[in-house]
Amino acid sequence: MFVSYKWLQDYIDLTGVTAAELAEKITKSGIEVEGVEVLNEGIKGVVVGHVVEREQHPNADKLSKCLVDIGQGDPVQIICGAPNVAKDQKVAVATVGAVLPGNFKIKKAKLRGEESNGMICSLQELGMEGKIVPKEYSEGIFVYPSDAEVGSDALALLNRDDEVLELGLTPNRSDCLSMLGVAYEVAAILGREVKLPETDLQPSNEKATDYVKVIVEAKEDNPLYVAKMIKNVKIGPSPLWMQTRLMSAGIRPHNNVVDITNYILLEYGQPLHAFDYDRLGSKEILVRRANDGEKFVTLDDVERTLTSEHLVITNGVEPVAMAGVMGGANSEVTSDTTTVLLESAYFNGATVRKASKDHSLRSEASARFEKGVDPNRVRAAGERAAYLMAKYAGGEVLEGAAEVDVLTVEPAVVSVTLEKINRVLGTELSMDQVKEIFDRLQFGSSIENDTITVTAPTRRGDIKIEEDLLEEVARLYGYDYIPKTLPIGSSTPGKLSEYQKGRRVVRQYLEGAGLYQAVTYSLTSEDKAAQFAMEKREAIRLAMPMSEDRSVLRLSILPQLLEVVKYNSARQNDSLAVYETGNVFLSNGVEVLPEEEEHLAGAITGLWHQHSWQGEKKPVDFFVLKGILEGLFEKLGLTENVQYVQSQVEGMHPGRTAELLLNGVKIGFAGQVHPSVQKSLDLKDTYVFELSLKAILGEETAALQYKSIPRFPSITRDIALVVNSETVSGTLKEIIVTAGAPLLQEAQVFDLYEGDKLEAGKKSVAFSLRYVDPERTLTDEEVTKVHNRVLAALEEKAGAVLRG
Repeated sequence: MFVSYKWLQDYIDLTGVTAAELAEKITKSGIEVEGVEVLNEGIKGVVVGHVVEREQHPNADKLSKCLVDIGQGDPVQIICGAPNVAKDQKVAVATVGAVLPGNFKIKKAKLRGEESNGMICSLQELGMEGKIVPKEYSEGIFVYPSDAEVGSDALALLNRDDEVLELGLTPNRSDCLSMLGVAYEVAAILGREVKLPETDLQPSNEKATDYVKVIVEAKEDNPLYVAKMIKNVKIGPSPLWMQTRLMSAGIRPHNNVVDITNYILLEYGQPLHAFDYDRLGSKEILVRRANDGEKFVTLDDVERTLTSEHLVITNGVEPVAMAGVMGGANSEVTSDTTTVLLESAYFNGATVRKASKDHSLRSEASARFEKGVDPNRVRAAGERAAYLMAKYAGGEVLEGAAEVDVLTVEPAVVSVTLEKINRVLGTELSMDQVKEIFDRLQFGSSIENDTITVTAPTRRGDIKIEEDLLEEVARLYGYDYIPKTLPIGSSTPGKLSEYQKGRRVVRQYLEGAGLYQAVTYSLTSEDKAAQFAMEKREAIRLAMPMSEDRSVLRLSILPQLLEVVKYNSARQNDSLAVYETGNVFLSNGVEVLPEEEEHLAGAITGLWHQHSWQGEKKPVDFFVLKGILEGLFEKLGLTENVQYVQSQVEGMHPGRTAELLLNGVKIGFAGQVHPSVQKSLDLKDTYVFELSLKAILGEETAALQYKSIPRFPSITRDIALVVNSETVSGTLKEIIVTAGAPLLQEAQVFDLYEGDKLEAGKKSVAFSLRYVDPERTLTDEEVTKVHNRVLAALEEKAGAVLRG
């Protein structure tokens, strides 16, 4: 709901309260003000000008040369491109030095050789949205009424010296979908009186019932229908003040009659509709449910197909309006209209919503009927609209109204004790304070002992139970003044378990290493269930599977990850690294719940690095995969406890696969997918791993300890060892580290050679050894002594000799 600060002052005295202060007070009382828009913010120097002369620009077909009186001495020459500029118009002029929206500054200029001293403005150039500008001015400049004073503030005449509060209303506060509703709310907040609009009608001697008869068949949908008659109406533009108020609320002006119905919609929250009586085709209004398949053309010239769930207003035969939603093209008010039938009615919200939703016709009127209008304002709104039509459209209002009234709505009567108010709110209010709050709300109230009985007006349909009264007391007393208390009792703050922390570390590390997280189905097919399974158990079949492809619970995550890689590879995303943490399901026998164990799996394929500028490409291989896992184990503090052992795993490459052992216990495997499996999935070389996350994160690790950087230099020795081809480098490294302790700090493989320069069945493995003592500088003799001990151990335990 958009609320004009200036307009609101028609109903309540806001002296001493700025728009910003009012917004804060309304927000603190329970209705959020989402923003306050200053309509003329950043605009200055715009005045009303009088076009004294207008002639064609000598050098441009689409420009006019105008002589404009701006009330500052002699008229000035302004070049204007608007197609509707003409002599004797009153227009908005941005003078030299003026500033328009967007910090656009007006300067003297020459346009096609002619001097221009200012700018004649359209409403869009003054900051108004095109959708709310009257259609006759949407393609050109705005023309003021002839009585506008030359040189006066053009923005003030347009009510742009106003501020608009945007209320974010919850569905229960439909009472504030009107200016009067907001006025009652503000009056309660400020403790001031509400001034109601003027409706002093002087009806003619003729009666409305002589012109029209109202019949309502669907009384549950329409318990109250009031039809007023206004004759001798002269269609024209509505007063400028009314147009500008509608535009501030986001509604485009049309003509005086239509604008008045929209104005009352905003003022009273009561939707109205004006019919052209002479085009109605009868002297009868019949309200009924539509017939299934009945056709009806609405005001937007769209033919609608109705059903028996839609309520229509008819002339006794054919529909002329969809009740509460939109009128018909066959009875709309036009420039030739002279007699108006004004509808003011109470429609069932659910029925209106059904029609609005079915036809995608969400309107200001339907929104109000859906949320609920005040039944006691239906007649008052009609009287106010008739008064305005008499005043601004020259109409003659006929006496009385044709109506049907079977509406029985009684104000809600709710009681609550003072003890409950104070107990729930934690306050120490007196009964006088509570009654004063309800008096400010203009709720009737009576007191008996410790109980206050409140009669809520029908405009406040949200007041139904005790808790509603408690809310009213709390928000108007002031939430800021309600005492603050802390909960009593012991509680345990929520936090991550050690396992959850570890899982988060794993995910963060892998994502930092360049792997994307995947989430795949836990359900798979029977032929895939056992693939890559670390522990062979019978697959668990679902009792009612969605399909055969999702009929059993998985024993491994890898088959699903390989499907992810296949899907991406088929779409030319052939360099990919993904991981997943998820459960596998291990059978414990028939009719016994399976054991769920969380695994970590990953798959990488394609290029690991690609630097096109340097011409460098690094395809994925086993050691890329191993490096990722070693980094993970280092992050978890498990590096010293993990071993890689060459192994055979079904579905994996026989020479490029390793089992991973944690303290001697198998926790998973890593390696290349078997070429035949890669071919069946149409994949390039793909490397995978699957580990028991439960085993990894369940391992206790020593507390992190830091070592100071050595102050003394290290000594490096390289050795190339000739060993049998089947000897693995890990065995050699273990011997080297054990024999070289404590001075040997590092041992790294840096070369492998197998070729014709070695005898058959032999290979050469080169290690780089680094010796250091943190307490002193080592001598060559000390290093040589330890180094010889290492070589002796290698020869004794592995038959390794130095390569000559």
